[in-house]
Amino acid sequence: MNGSIGGDCEHVLHEFIAEVHATAPTNLPTLINRHAVRLGLGHVDVYLVDLQQRQLTLLSGEGRLPVDGSTAGWAFRAAALRVENTDAGILTVWLPLVDGVERLGVVGIHVVTLNSVLLQRCVTLVSVLAMAVTSKRAYSDRLVQQARTGTMTLPAEMLRALLAPRTIGDDRAISTAVLEPAYELGGDAFDHALTESTLHAVILDAMGHNLASGLTTAIAMAGCRSARRKGSGLGELVRTVDEALAEWLPEQFCTGIVMQLDLASGVLSWVNGGHPPPLLIRDHQVLESALEHPGEPPMGTPGILGVPSRTVREVALQPGDRVILYTDGVTEARLASGSQFGLAGFTASIIRATAAGELASEALRQLIHSILAHQNDQLKDDATILMIEWRQPHTG
Repeated sequence: MNGSIGGDCEHVLHEFIAEVHATAPTNLPTLINRHAVRLGLGHVDVYLVDLQQRQLTLLSGEGRLPVDGSTAGWAFRAAALRVENTDAGILTVWLPLVDGVERLGVVGIHVVTLNSVLLQRCVTLVSVLAMAVTSKRAYSDRLVQQARTGTMTLPAEMLRALLAPRTIGDDRAISTAVLEPAYELGGDAFDHALTESTLHAVILDAMGHNLASGLTTAIAMAGCRSARRKGSGLGELVRTVDEALAEWLPEQFCTGIVMQLDLASGVLSWVNGGHPPPLLIRDHQVLESALEHPGEPPMGTPGILGVPSRTVREVALQPGDRVILYTDGVTEARLASGSQFGLAGFTASIIRATAAGELASEALRQLIHSILAHQNDQLKDDATILMIEWRQPHTG
């Protein structure tokens, strides 16, 4: 296993790319390892992260590794390369399996020696594999099952099918979210999308915790996407949701915030429909009341249909700012003492992770696990957090 037997590396990679599109998800491990040998690499292990981002499950079998406390988990948490030296003298190259900025899992590639040529082949192989996993899990129950450790309720199944990836973004901005209880969602949801100039984000919290709640959120999310894709402004977007809920579920409503971030200027615009106000973190501090404004009625509230327009708020962000949206299930979670987790505990966790240099997605993973730990993994209400980070815009 060395660089010399890679032969026509480009030809091998072309064959791999061509074959991977026509390969069933269950046959991916065999295909990957067949081509890995031709590239001068050893055995390849593909691990997918579970829904709650606690463990990594081997795609080809029942093997599992913890996200916290393993070398593979470190590569996942940091979204970075890690090389592990085993007692047998074999090196394991751990690479994050990512779709853009969405962490899917990790890949462990075993080699006897490692040089720049072999490392580049490892990176290329994993990049192609990430695209394959992303495309195939849209229709493969096998890949969906690999990411689950429990049985999902009907409302949760419906909402999960509608959710965007946990993390999206580029070098200008990131939007990332977490949502619990993973298998028993009631009415919480998030959405985000990226265009050439704008990052769109939505958080929703429907009244109740049942199938009707899930239907309310589903209609609200569809209304947001429909209006957004027609080029509607934020005020018109929320009105679309108001009217849809009033027509189809007149007894239901949901709170929510819809946002747009101008990627060039950093100007953040939002409409708040009866939801807890967003939080702004700058230089490792929460700017008190920076984004607080008088509340407006929840989405779908019948009375709102008589109001001509919603109020659109604006604020200019600075590079590095993080804006956090959350549902009340986060702050109302109870500590062991019986007191509420509250905004103080919530923001302190985010600030600690930020100061430690954690990725935005990793900061939220740690936070939601902390909330669950204080509740013995039994939340009384849905808890959803979405965080936007604006970075230094393009130059030159």
